[in-house]
Amino acid sequence: MNQLDAMQIFVRVAELSSFTAAADSLGLPKATVSLAVQQLERLLGTRLLHRTTRSVQMTQDGHVVFERSKDLLADVAELQGLFRQAPATVSGRLRVDMPIAIARDLVIPHLPDFLRQYPALALELSSTDRRVDPVREGFDCVLRVGALLDSSLIARPVGEYRMINCASPAYLAEYGVPTSLADLSQHRLVHYLTHFGGRDPGFEYLDPGLPGTVRHVAMGGVLTVNNSEAYTAACLAGLGIVQSPEPGMRRYLASGELVEILPSHRPAPMPISLIYANRRHLPQRVQVFMSWIAGLLQSRSALDTLPVGHDGQG
Repeated sequence: MNQLDAMQIFVRVAELSSFTAAADSLGLPKATVSLAVQQLERLLGTRLLHRTTRSVQMTQDGHVVFERSKDLLADVAELQGLFRQAPATVSGRLRVDMPIAIARDLVIPHLPDFLRQYPALALELSSTDRRVDPVREGFDCVLRVGALLDSSLIARPVGEYRMINCASPAYLAEYGVPTSLADLSQHRLVHYLTHFGGRDPGFEYLDPGLPGTVRHVAMGGVLTVNNSEAYTAACLAGLGIVQSPEPGMRRYLASGELVEILPSHRPAPMPISLIYANRRHLPQRVQVFMSWIAGLLQSRSALDTLPVGHDGQG
């Protein structure tokens, strides 16, 4: 095994703090991964990792080698692609994650054209409404809808979705139509949490007197869900009020299955971002995919008609 391959394997082990996880993400036997790290340690004359039965941690020298290796590998990748402009030269495995609705309704229908343009790419597409860890789970980039919390990652804004408040006619017939925030004390909210055990802050709205200021009204409810499809289904079933991206609700509003309420107290727009690890250079395969999906999302037709999942990922 050459030194660059060994460095790449070491970087993956260090990122995931696991030989097993690194082997799975690279598609290699665990023994091969372990041997590569041992060879690199012998070559450099220092121990790079502390290994125990429960964890793998970098040594002080390991941290230095980790940072230098990432830079060196990025430089090599950039050099290899410096004079390669043809789409056929963009190759390798690309692992991405995005909300279920975006994958189903926008990305997958357009994938044939993208993969015809880059036939040497192998795409692994994860679609989930939970917040994934791009580094630990080995994703090259992640599309997120909602507020961002990962300060260690790079975020590329690609748009935003207008949010609205909705309820079903059956729900409104039973509980009445709220016309003010004060009326919400007599209503139910369908709560949305990506991980159960937390607390939903309640009904969100932009303060009309303080532009850009988000406020909440605590509300009760009988149901908490953790994915966008269940969230919409709960609203259709009359289980409470929801706050969702307007494009995803449009067909239900047009059919009369849902009704918009409190239009003067809408939530803050939900940002759409591409997230990736903080590296000096991105592989060409990641760059072309990010440019392609940003183009899809920024097209007016996509933003106006796409049923986007309410994932609230940060």
